[in-house]
Order: sequence, then structure tokens, then C-alpha cells
Amino acid sequence: MITRMSHLFLRTLRDDPADAEVPSHKLLVRAGYVRRVAPGVYSWLPLGLRVLRRVEQVVREEMNAIGAQEIALPALLPREPYETTNRWTEYGDSLFRLHDRKGGDYLLGPTHEEMFALTVKGEYNSYKDFPVTLYQIQTKYRDEERPRAGILRGREFVMKDSYSFDLTDEGLAQSYRAHRDAYERIFARLGVEYVIVSATSGAMGGSASEEFLAVSEVGEDTYVRSTESGYAANVEAVTTVAPAPISFDGLPDAKVHDTPETPTIASLVDWANSALGRTVTAADTLKNVMGKVREPGGEWQLLAIGVPGDRDVDTKRLEAALEPAEYALLDDADFAANPFLVKGYIGPKALLARGVRYLVDPRVVDGTSWITGADEPGRHVVGLVAGRDFTPDGTIEAAEVREGDPSPDGKGTLVAARGIEIGHVFQLGRKYTDAFEVDVLGENGKPVRPTMGSYGVGVSRLVAVIAEQHHDDKGLRWPSEVTPFDVHVVVANKDDAARGGAETIAAELDASGLEVLFDDRKASPGVKFKDSELLGVPAVVVVGRGWADGNVELRDRFSGENREIPAADAVAEILGATAR
Repeated sequence: MITRMSHLFLRTLRDDPADAEVPSHKLLVRAGYVRRVAPGVYSWLPLGLRVLRRVEQVVREEMNAIGAQEIALPALLPREPYETTNRWTEYGDSLFRLHDRKGGDYLLGPTHEEMFALTVKGEYNSYKDFPVTLYQIQTKYRDEERPRAGILRGREFVMKDSYSFDLTDEGLAQSYRAHRDAYERIFARLGVEYVIVSATSGAMGGSASEEFLAVSEVGEDTYVRSTESGYAANVEAVTTVAPAPISFDGLPDAKVHDTPETPTIASLVDWANSALGRTVTAADTLKNVMGKVREPGGEWQLLAIGVPGDRDVDTKRLEAALEPAEYALLDDADFAANPFLVKGYIGPKALLARGVRYLVDPRVVDGTSWITGADEPGRHVVGLVAGRDFTPDGTIEAAEVREGDPSPDGKGTLVAARGIEIGHVFQLGRKYTDAFEVDVLGENGKPVRPTMGSYGVGVSRLVAVIAEQHHDDKGLRWPSEVTPFDVHVVVANKDDAARGGAETIAAELDASGLEVLFDDRKASPGVKFKDSELLGVPAVVVVGRGWADGNVELRDRFSGENREIPAADAVAEILGATAR
């Protein structure tokens, strides 16, 4: 069909929105694809909705191709199923909770594992019904504390979530592989550059977990990869290469020193290099970070994290390691209530003596010797040996991952990059079928409990991701699979003959099955050209001064190539250029 810009619900903007930080946010607003309604909440205007629907269609086609069946579950959900799995509490403040007029508890669905498990339980009761994979493309809701970057990180978003149900672990592995392969086809069709990395399962639960990350400097996810192998992982999923334990036979006894005015690692290192007569680095010190942790529905408990002093605690890694528990740093009131915690001089001995749970970095192995707090103001202990002088309660992956760290697979070192999560695949196992006792009659006449997989794609986020990866300083550059229109016809001449020629070309393109955006506005050629660059339709036909000589201009937004072609060849040329 032909869409005339003189009638299109569209207003482009020349200036970037004041709250926009990343290119996709700036361009999607300026080009009139989306409009902000509230923090993290956006309206989809005609052009944006067309792109969103095209992304949905690619996802839908590839899901259907692996035998998945589409359904639609409600976004407004009752509390009870999420109470059964404890996620009513585990989701914490990110869950939108509300009451109906009778006082009943409801939520706006952030994800639908519970509802899919209950749906299958309600419909299927025999092994003959399995395996089955169901999916939906639906709006989700999460109360992000800091929504940002437009539709990249919103509180309302469109997601494809699918769930496989198999009777064996081998069947689950096959379903997982089918989804993984389908995701690779989806992102290839959408023209997205991405990596697949090992990930944590978080509040979803389950075992095997991988993320698909779009490569982007504005991404909120940091991932690392090996310089010598195919290893790649989100930093939350990186496991530390721990050294072998060391014999502490013959090591000198730990000794407490007066270390006035050394509350920081830097000041402690300066003192040690001056007082001990040997070279000391931050890596020789043990930094103890105090926090508190609360299991869902429980009380706050003190938690100490010990890491080598040359590393900081990575909050994301720590929170991932503790999920579903909630974590917070101690405040002044907490320190006042626990006077044995001496800021800047906290050591393992007081923590363990008071029964404070103490977890350390995997590098703190038996036999390693440390300089750390002596639990008194202005005093540190030198030569405190793990396994001899203190025994922690366990290890935790909480320290920052740095470039140059050894790769967990033993091959090469790690380098870091940033990405945007666009897909995640989980082997959930039986967490949810156990919770709801989803049993079916097996082939041998005995009950069998299905095992689940969960697979998500950020559909609305992909619109922003594609905009991030496909733009230039003039505007958007949509790949052919998602462009809102196949061709953009621009009348750049007020001559009636040129206008008539443009009408003819637009009609012929329409008759050929292409979706045509026709700029028939009574605006200057300069305005029309700027808008065509901003809107990003990949093929642009300009009917202008060359029309008098029987020529039109064909512009390619991807290559930037502009060339004049005979008007008689225009439709054939454009059909070739727009062929998917």
C-alpha cells in the first residue's frame, strides 16, 4: 500500500530530547517512532509500531518453524501462583502489585513461568501429549528503579517468552538447542551483531543458562571472552580460577602492628612498604566489606565479604551470587548497633567470633598470608594465614572481573566488552512443575513430572538495539527485514510532470507488492531529504530535476551510494535493491 506523508501521523524533531542519553533514544524520538508518556513508559506511533510488528513477525516465524504454538496469557495475574513459587516476595520492589475493588492481590506479569506451568497442567494429562512448546508475544511490566535509554530499559516492554515441556532431560536438551538455533536465525535476519555468553539464572531458577548480547558500547551488561578460546560469559557468571592451597608449615606467626591513620587500602599499603622492609601491594591485603542480607520474608543478617585489596566488590556479581536474597551495605545505624565492627580495621577474627557469616573470594585459599584489620582502631595484623588463623564460612564470586584475568577454561586471558541483553535461554528443570505438582500419566502407567525450559527475546528492546547498531550522523538505517516501508519516494520538484511521475512510480511499486512511503508534502526538498535520512528507509527514490531528462535518483541509506537511473528502469532497480 501507499502511505502518504501528507496524511501520516508524524512529526519529526530537529533537536535531541533533553532526557536522551543514547543514539537509539535520540533518533527514535526525533524520527517520530516513539513518544515518552512517563519514566520508562512509551507510546508507539505509526512508524515505530510498524517496525515493532516486523520484529515480532520475524520472531513469530522462527518460533513457529521449531513447532512452538502461540497463545496469549493475561498480563494481569493473581498473587497465588507467584506466592506458591515465592516469587511474589523474591521479585521485591521490581514487581507491580495492585488490588482489585474487593481487596484481592494482583500483579502485572514480569514473566509467566507459573502461568504456563498451570496452563499445561490444566490441559494435558498423558505422556502422549508431550513434548510441547508454547509461546506468547506480550507486554511485560517491571518497576525499574532507574528506567533509562528510552525503550532499551523501560518499565513496560514487549517480550517473546516461550516454554518447553519435556518428559526427559534429554528432551529438554533438544528443546533448548532448538531455541538456541532459532535465536541465532532471528538475530541474523534482523541484522544484529551479537555474542552468546554463559549467564546466571537469577530469579528464574534452573541450570543451563545463556544470554544473547547485542554488541554495544552503551550496553549495561559487561561480558568477557577469552583471547584464545570460545569462552564467553556475562561477568556475573564468571568463575574465578583459584590457586592451589599452600602449605603453611614454617610460615611466621601472625603479628598485630600499630598502623595509625590507615583506614584505606592505599594508606595501609604505604605503611606496609615503609614499616615491613619489603614490597607490598594491594593484592597482599584482605579487604572486608560489610553488608547485610535478607532472605525473602526473613530478617536482615550481617554478611562480610573478604576480597583481595586490589579488587572491588562488583555489586552485580554479588547480588547474582546471593539471589534471591536481598543485599545492602551497612549504614551508620548498623555500625552503631555492632560496635565490634571498627570501620577501616575489620578483620576475620572478630567476624567469626561474633558468628557473622564470612564469605571470601576463591583466591583466599588455605596457606595464603594476608595483611588485614585487627579489629581495633589504628591496628592491622600481618601474616594472617587462611586455614591456620581463620577459616571462612565459604567462598563467593563477588570480586570484580578484570581484563587480563585467566580464562576459566584455562585458555588465554580475558578481555571485556559491553552488550545489551536481547535474549536469554534457561534449562529450568522441574522447579515450576514441582511447585504446582504437574504430573502426567507415563507410558508405564506411573506419574511422570515434565521438565521445563524458558526462553525469552526482548522484542521491543530489539527495535532500539537495531537502531543502536544501524544509524549514522544523519539518522536511522533500517535493515530490510524491519524497515517500516520498503521504499521511500520523495518528490523534490514542484513541477507537475515530476509530481505525476512520482505518483506513477509509487503506484507501480505498490502494485509490485512493496510498501511505499510517499513524501507528497508541500515542503522544501531540503526538509524532505533530511527527513528521509532521519526516518531510515533503506531505499529512497528521488523524483527531482532529472525527471525532465527521464531520470530519477536512487539513494541507498546503508551504503550511502546515490546514483541516477532511467525512470523507466526505476521499478525493476528498486525491486532488486529491496529484495529480501
